[in-house]
Amino acid sequence: MVDFIIGVSDPKQWHSEVILYNLETYSVMSHLFKFWYFCIFHSIFGYHTSKNMELNEDHYASWMVPLGGAKLITQVADKIGVGVHFNPFVTWNDKMLKYGVVRMHDLVQDVLHWERFYLSGRLQKPVHILVDNLDIGDVNSVNLRAAVSAALLLLPSKFNEEDLYSKICSLSYMGDLRMLFAEDKNKVKRIVEGQFGLFQSMYRPFLKEYEAKELLTFSLPNSHQANISQDCSLSMTHSLVHSLPPLVRRKMGMKQGEMQVLKDSGRVLHEVMIGSREEAAKSMQKIIRRTVMVSSARQAVSGFLTAGGVNATRYLANKVRKAWKSRT
Repeated sequence: MVDFIIGVSDPKQWHSEVILYNLETYSVMSHLFKFWYFCIFHSIFGYHTSKNMELNEDHYASWMVPLGGAKLITQVADKIGVGVHFNPFVTWNDKMLKYGVVRMHDLVQDVLHWERFYLSGRLQKPVHILVDNLDIGDVNSVNLRAAVSAALLLLPSKFNEEDLYSKICSLSYMGDLRMLFAEDKNKVKRIVEGQFGLFQSMYRPFLKEYEAKELLTFSLPNSHQANISQDCSLSMTHSLVHSLPPLVRRKMGMKQGEMQVLKDSGRVLHEVMIGSREEAAKSMQKIIRRTVMVSSARQAVSGFLTAGGVNATRYLANKVRKAWKSRT
């Protein structure tokens, strides 16, 4: 199933034919099966319009359209879920796809701050951005740098590129309730091995940046990936923590304490007090795990309501079947 995420300024309104009736414009459906696809629009029109529901009523749960329409759909996504409404099992040109609609502001907030660590986690893996009117690709560089820092905190002093990308990929699954029974236990390994070159393209610029800061040292054996050593000193740990999203740092500071640092500019910064690298890594991991656990639970409930009983059961059955196969 091909997964699409559509970012819009107002999920209650958006021109109904931009994606589902004009995908030919982007010439992607015949060969796109490995990625999440993001279409980022800034529009005064919204997505869940009456026209869209009239033309595509079968995409929505049968009870939602007559009871509240676009307003109810958006409220369920915002109040119960994590701001994303998904329509699964949509057929287009004999291909199966799932598309989600998210408010652009919510997407940017998650990318920059890991508020829900939902779509930001997906953007840490290879995706294909079809349309980007708001330069979300540039904004996402903050997210990717933070992902590298978080992964490095959780890794030992020596590792290889695959270890790093696997750790990055696993961040958004830590605490995910689906991993208990409804996800392939080898999912992270399959994602990284299947798209290793794309992970390299995404993260090599940040690794070079960290190498220039003497955080990392590389050695290149006779293979397609590098062996990496990292400085695990407290000063370098401070640098990694400083690259984490502000919300994560704030939560770490609430647990570990904060200190005020006066910069040369006269500006006072609040920095997390770090007693040891292990303490910082454990604190960050607990925060991420808690965030993912809450978000996955909320989105599961929202998905069951908005997809309808039949589609939700079908989707869950597919997930459980894949999970069972990976464990036998």
